[in-house]
This record gives sequence, structure tokens and C-alpha cells, in this order.
Amino acid sequence: MSHKFRAGQTVQFTPSLFDRAAKRGQYRVVCGLPAEGNDNQYRIKNVIDGHERVVRESQLT
Repeated sequence: MSHKFRAGQTVQFTPSLFDRAAKRGQYRVVCGLPAEGNDNQYRIKNVIDGHERVVRESQLT
């Protein structure tokens, strides 16, 4: 399954119900990661505070 987003691209992150404490907003894609189930994963970095996290493609626009 190919990734929709590329490293360096700015994306909008929307946390799921399980990540309520996660900061929504603009992040930069650091790299694509292997899929978990039917959803690709990414390492992303917050453009304001630099916090990194691993998220599912379905959480990004």
C-alpha cells in the first residue's frame, strides 16, 4: 500500500478518541512507516513545538 503523504509535507493532524491529549494542528511528515492493518503510519513533527509522534494515515489531511 503506497503512502499518501511524503516526508517534508505539512499535514493537519486530528487526534482520535484515544489520543485526546495529543495536540491537533499542523505537523510536518518526518517519514512514512509500515502499515498497521489497512492504515499506513507516519512519524510526524509538530511545526510549533517540535513534538514527534507516530500516527495513522486516517488521522491526517
